[in-house]
Amino acid sequence: MKKTYAIAAFYLFIATAAFKFPGQYGYKIGDNAIDFTLKNVDENKVSLADYKNAKGFIVIFTCNHCPFSQAYEQRIIDLHKKYEPKGFPVIAINPNDKDREPDDSFENMQKLAKEKNYPFAYLYDETQEIAKAYGATRTPHVFILQKSKKGNLVKYIGAIDDNYEDASAAKEKYAEQAVDALLSGKSITTAQTKAIGCGIKWKKQ
Repeated sequence: MKKTYAIAAFYLFIATAAFKFPGQYGYKIGDNAIDFTLKNVDENKVSLADYKNAKGFIVIFTCNHCPFSQAYEQRIIDLHKKYEPKGFPVIAINPNDKDREPDDSFENMQKLAKEKNYPFAYLYDETQEIAKAYGATRTPHVFILQKSKKGNLVKYIGAIDDNYEDASAAKEKYAEQAVDALLSGKSITTAQTKAIGCGIKWKKQ
């Protein structure tokens, strides 16, 4: 009987952990990432399938308010400008709960995208289901996908580079190195790094 209770308690702990910390159960390198349909700041719905000519995607979970996201904002813009013509557009997704962080509301997303003239899609993950599926935990958090016959395969997870304070001082530009490797048909040297940023503001349970 005690063993039965112990097993039940263990599974309850696992279920509770997954409920409280949804971001820790997500994709690993090589997994096939699901597509999604989310609202863009222009009010249109956007899916990965809409990008017919893309070779892959630089999916970045980010937001308005986080100082780390703000520090990386220009670098995210530059990533899109450099790699979208080569087949790897940036898809930015805001996963934060607007009730916990009002600056990350859809209306404020629209204002920021207009002010900064975002050249990429900036999508609102209002239900947070996509962030949970991908395993995003921070803003920013990068997932680089490559199109294949099997679907959109996860090839890189982590940070944009190794210096959030100063782009010019970054020694390892992880996201760029990963995309460059994919474009040249080479293996990615560093396929996973630790995402540095603000924790995602999950909905209160």
